[in-house]
Amino acid sequence: MKLRLPGRRDAAPTPDASSADPGELTSELLKTGGKGRPTPRRSEAQGRRQGPPPPPPTTRKEAYKRMREQQALRRAETRQGAARGDDSFLPARDRGPVRKLVRDVVDGRRNIGSLFLAVAAVALIGTFVPSLAVKAYSSFVLFGFFVLLVIDSVVLGRKIKQTVLARFPDQDHRMKGLVWYGISRSTMIRRWRFPKPEVSLGSKA
Repeated sequence: MKLRLPGRRDAAPTPDASSADPGELTSELLKTGGKGRPTPRRSEAQGRRQGPPPPPPTTRKEAYKRMREQQALRRAETRQGAARGDDSFLPARDRGPVRKLVRDVVDGRRNIGSLFLAVAAVALIGTFVPSLAVKAYSSFVLFGFFVLLVIDSVVLGRKIKQTVLARFPDQDHRMKGLVWYGISRSTMIRRWRFPKPEVSLGSKA
């Protein structure tokens, strides 16, 4: 019979590292090391580092200044989002995958309409020249350009219809509105188009 001395406790058995389960050891190390929680996201970590929010404004002038800064920041974010084609920032006329497809069709080809401003400027300058021959040539150039513009617009309209029907055959499209949307975009200089082109010249939508 085993006697137990007063005031003495049996020592708890020490777990043998060689016989323990590696998974249990790993979980124990994670708990003791303070790592037993998911890694915080980058945005959450940045938010913690920013510290507490700024104190409320004490004067009306300071409050008005902060309001203008916030409005300017929102406008800048809206412009950047719309320029890169984010639907949440675009106006209603530019939203949706169909409108995005029309823009890609226009931006992927060379359009006669993109020369409209340059040709119109040359023709306008020619009307101020006192020479009748120069005025006649300017009128002829402007008329010939409009003929080419009409032909190119017809070709572009057909391409828009074919591409939209092939990509979205099960939807009810307002083709006149889509064609006009594409033609109006084609009359703008490429670098001035908004939203900005997302495809290169020669690429197929």
